[in-house]
Amino acid sequence: MAVWGKRLGVGLLALLALAAGVVGVYRQELQRLWTVHTLFDQDKIVSNFSNMGDAFLTAPVIAKEGATLPEGPSIPLPDGADDWIDARRITGLVVLHDGKITHESYHQGTDANDMRISWSVAKSALSLLTGQIVAEGKLSLDDLVVLHAPDLAGSAYDGVTVQDVLQMESGVEFDENYADPDSDINRMGRVIALGGGLDDFTAALTARDREPGAAWKYVSMDTHVLGMVLRGVTGQRIADLMADRLMGPAGMGPVTYLTDGEGVAFVLGGLNMRTRDYARLGLLVEQGGIMEGRQIVPEAWVDASITPSAKTAPGRIKYGYQWWVPADAALGEVMGRGVYGQYLYIDRGRQTVIAVNAADRAFSGPGITASMVAMFRAIAARQQPAG
Repeated sequence: MAVWGKRLGVGLLALLALAAGVVGVYRQELQRLWTVHTLFDQDKIVSNFSNMGDAFLTAPVIAKEGATLPEGPSIPLPDGADDWIDARRITGLVVLHDGKITHESYHQGTDANDMRISWSVAKSALSLLTGQIVAEGKLSLDDLVVLHAPDLAGSAYDGVTVQDVLQMESGVEFDENYADPDSDINRMGRVIALGGGLDDFTAALTARDREPGAAWKYVSMDTHVLGMVLRGVTGQRIADLMADRLMGPAGMGPVTYLTDGEGVAFVLGGLNMRTRDYARLGLLVEQGGIMEGRQIVPEAWVDASITPSAKTAPGRIKYGYQWWVPADAALGEVMGRGVYGQYLYIDRGRQTVIAVNAADRAFSGPGITASMVAMFRAIAARQQPAG
């Protein structure tokens, strides 16, 4: 009995040593997985959203300080704005009129230097980069994505065009329910946390729920496929393309991307920038692709990408090339939008840009988007009356 007890003790020690070794080897992956699991917890979400690089793999886009936005006259926010900021858990708010800052404030214990996660506002940035490549004649919207991303042959993306993924009309079946731990979008998050590859994850998607080009349905992996196409066409990393072609020339910085385990940028939601630089991204669109006198993105692409073109349901919010357009939008009114309250609102008619970062766990509640648009319009109306 004593011998058996000694053997059991030795066995337990061996198991503990093995477990400790496994934890040591996979410590970073386990830490990232735990961060994904607790990313949106009420007591952690604000800090997490400003410190994504502490928990996930990242790639630098621009390390240096960007250009400074000029200050304009301070314009008070509309009545009710303080309650709106509190209710929507806004962390950063920057308003531009005529390219100048008319309001800037930070909340929930954050400050101007926080590097804030974009979530799906990153999709709109990738659209601008796509426009540059298309204008150079290296890419056609009619191209099949497998022409430039051959790893997708045999997947649900086989037979899908570049325009289909730009407009979220790929036909690929994908569950975007963040509340369901077994949804496709949450499975994708675990792939990133554990150091897997998003290209492989995407190539493994084989189901469709409609024909390509037939109807709009929001599928985040469509944007990843767009990134695969741009990498295939240029032979460059997205982070380098963004630095050289878009964000560097536009005066942004510092900027980072979250990446998967293979160093591939998380283009569908992984930009990290200061709120002022999100505003600068919006200013680039508001000015028709021009920044400080330089045409960075072709004006024709800006106009096309923010024009509703996708086959969305009648009476609902509309979609262009990775940009959202309110159902009752005025000409030139467009948004970039990300989960948990990230917004980039542009009203070209009023020369107004509004950048919002938030940690709003109720972001998907009934009427929330409409209330956000209403406040944006009220802020824009204070900058410059229409007409």
